[in-house]
Amino acid sequence: DLRVMPDFVALVLVFWSVHQPLRVGIDVSPLALTRAGTARHIRSLLDLFEKDSALELRRYGFGGSSRALVPMRDIGWYLAALPARARLDAVDVLHCPTHRAPVRSTAPLVVTFHDLAVLRHPETFNTWTRAYSRLTLPRVAKAARRLIAVSEFTRRELIDLLDVPEDKVRVIPNAVGPPFEQRGLAAEGDYVLAVSTLEPRKNLPRLVEAYRRAGLNGLELVVAGAPGWGGVRVEGDGIRWLGEVQDEELARLYRGARCVAYVSLYEGFGLPVLEAMACGAPVLAGRTDAAEEVAGGAAVLVDP
Repeated sequence: DLRVMPDFVALVLVFWSVHQPLRVGIDVSPLALTRAGTARHIRSLLDLFEKDSALELRRYGFGGSSRALVPMRDIGWYLAALPARARLDAVDVLHCPTHRAPVRSTAPLVVTFHDLAVLRHPETFNTWTRAYSRLTLPRVAKAARRLIAVSEFTRRELIDLLDVPEDKVRVIPNAVGPPFEQRGLAAEGDYVLAVSTLEPRKNLPRLVEAYRRAGLNGLELVVAGAPGWGGVRVEGDGIRWLGEVQDEELARLYRGARCVAYVSLYEGFGLPVLEAMACGAPVLAGRTDAAEEVAGGAAVLVDP
């Protein structure tokens, strides 16, 4: 009976969708350029996705870690090659875990926004990133079927700065797990710990000046974080820069710190605040909307 065929077809499609793995494409290109909080977010997603039998995961990545290749990645990969790969593989959804994403996609596109610092504080970014982001982010937000914000603050930023409809955004906060927990070894010594990439937005020169003026009776200022850009340096008497450290060593540093100072001028979340608290360390944070949201009243907040 032709009258019942549409219902039958619908039932077949539902049955097929339940019993077939969801084919998910995910962009892993950011892992080639950073090992900071965004990279930890992506690696955690990948670990969980690989264990989910309901997913068929396709990893897409632009090769090369040189920053000189960034314009090629931004234009050639995100605007052309990535959506083409997703179309050829017929993925059910394409997920870009940072705001670098296609501006057109035949596959349903989901994009995670960690912050909108490049629009709110463009002076803290290089010329290419400022220009590219100003042109593409509104189009990325429009092209995406769904946007993920890592905090309520970032959700509000998406609505305010990119005029995104409220029902298009879902808030999925970041979280921490092992090795960031109170149990475990603690680093020795008396020190204040700062965890930040060396770049202008992280406000490290002011933190260094505050440390020098505070006179902390011999406590060191220990800074853990990869070199960034903008000529930011942390050096001087009582200051020790460790560079990039592995997660297990970072957890030891958190546990041993007299306090953790995180005074970034702008963050969409501020993962070190949560990591430090998970390890039992007292936190001094810049009084920003995101830091207040993440700390939940359990940190000392100061004017960054």
